[in-house]
Amino acid sequence: MSRKEVLRVQMLGGFSITYGEKLVTFRKNAVSKSMQLLQLLLFRKDKGIPRKELLEILYGRGGLSDPSNNLRVAAHRMRKQMVDAGLPEEEYIIIENGIYSWNSRIPCVVDALEFEKMVLSAQEEQEQEKKMAILEQALRLYRGDFLPKLSGEDWVLLEAVRYKHEYEESLQQVLEYKSREQKYDDMLQIAAMASDLYPFDEWQCYKIEALMGMERDEEALQVYQDTSKLFFEELGIQPSERMLQQFRTMSERIRNVPKAITDIKGGLQEKEKESGAYYCSFPSFIDGYRLIRRIIERNGQSVYLMLCTLTDGNGNPMEPGVKLNRMSEELKKVIKRSLRKGDSYTQYSLNQFLILLIGTNEENCRLVSDRITKNFAGEHKYWKNCVEYYVSSVIDVETGSSQISFHAGEAG
Repeated sequence: MSRKEVLRVQMLGGFSITYGEKLVTFRKNAVSKSMQLLQLLLFRKDKGIPRKELLEILYGRGGLSDPSNNLRVAAHRMRKQMVDAGLPEEEYIIIENGIYSWNSRIPCVVDALEFEKMVLSAQEEQEQEKKMAILEQALRLYRGDFLPKLSGEDWVLLEAVRYKHEYEESLQQVLEYKSREQKYDDMLQIAAMASDLYPFDEWQCYKIEALMGMERDEEALQVYQDTSKLFFEELGIQPSERMLQQFRTMSERIRNVPKAITDIKGGLQEKEKESGAYYCSFPSFIDGYRLIRRIIERNGQSVYLMLCTLTDGNGNPMEPGVKLNRMSEELKKVIKRSLRKGDSYTQYSLNQFLILLIGTNEENCRLVSDRITKNFAGEHKYWKNCVEYYVSSVIDVETGSSQISFHAGEAG
């Protein structure tokens, strides 16, 4: 059968129709009733769809006096749009015993249906290598959520959830198989595609594992850093414990690669000379904290841990959104320039920062918080009410002793 004779329909990751080598372009958008009817008929082309169900899907929320007439109009418009788009003149719809069905002499292939057939075929396959080959083929068909522009429709939402679940299960099986077989090139490619589709589902863990398997640890570290930054900026959360453990393993392995002392010194130095406090990632902050904790056991130096929390001004957590993002970014900058070069800080969550203050005391901690708040509220006076501080010496943190909480400006 020639490719020119086939109608190919994409429903995963978007909606499009290709006839032969030509993309079919419709004048109506994908959410019009006539286009929804077309998508329903194509999706249910093997079974058809009862008229009652069709009316409920298309017009159930509309409160129309005569939905049957609207359905007839939509069917007529759909046929006309097909022809106007350059497809052969056909009926395209057949109605038998109250069942609406797709009707065309043109062979039709729908990616969502093909994906489902492959997943079912893989479930029946007993031979592991063949099973994985079928699932890989299915994964290549999956390009995103089912009919995303119709995600507000109940029937689409149900199918989208089902398809994503099947995709995730298939993906997990394939990636675990590639890991066991140490086929890291394949694993990296598959995990990269999954991470692009769903960047917040942590498929990057498999990218990191594949890169580490190929001893490309510095690339793996970059994936971790990019993912960690993405999670902070978009969700205000830390990566999972699994990813943090991968970070520790990568860091350890990178440190174990033999290098000349000049290369090591070059890598240790800051790339740019900067004033203000030193910002580090949360895992690095943990390591720094633990090291300082050991040092003060020996020399008795005074070190304080300060937690800065953004609130709505009344002591309540701020709702995620543009305002919190803006205030968080500003507070991050202010902390840096309000502290000494020997102090370090990190962002714990979207609305919280941790600061390690070395060689100071409780009174100076209050002065530090006042300075941060003053700089933070320099252009927005109300913001002075939106930061709360919790302070404890590192020794007290370890022993569980009480902590001090205050707003800036409360120092006696």
